[in-house]
Amino acid sequence: MDEMIKRINELAKKKREEGLTEAEQAEQKELYKKYLKGFRNNMEKQLDNTDVEFPDGRVVPFKEAAKKSRDNK
Repeated sequence: MDEMIKRINELAKKKREEGLTEAEQAEQKELYKKYLKGFRNNMEKQLDNTDVEFPDGRVVPFKEAAKKSRDNK
């Protein structure tokens, strides 16, 4: 993951300074896609292990609390 972020940053810097070739643009797009997929997966796992405590003392998993919050709107 660190190598991927390093390459994303290299391409971003090059894009700002001199522009990217079509091949580099395609590489950048693919790297962004992989990075975001990994980020979303990690966030999903973190939320699976998160609980919400309500003022009345109830503790429920985050997804259950979020679902109830959406249903009440």
